[in-house]
Amino acid sequence: MDARAHVFVSGRVQGVFFRDHTRRWASSLGLKGWVRNVYDGRVEVIAEGEKGKVESLIGRLREGPPISRVENVEVTWEEYTGEFSEFRVTYTSF
Repeated sequence: MDARAHVFVSGRVQGVFFRDHTRRWASSLGLKGWVRNVYDGRVEVIAEGEKGKVESLIGRLREGPPISRVENVEVTWEEYTGEFSEFRVTYTSF
């Protein structure tokens, strides 16, 4: 069953290669979507794909890359759209 998760990760998650790790993790799981930094210091992720694989990505987001410090992970399950062709890093203008 396909699923979509909208995730916000807070803590020491910017400037620690969090987006690159997320892109690599998601791509290795065959997920589609994007990851970006948010102006308030969090990282935002939209991930779509098989529900079990999306849950695996969320587990990795809870751990974070080695030099990060994840304090909170907020997950909202949304309706799957199938709108993405890959998983990429995107950018927010501050």
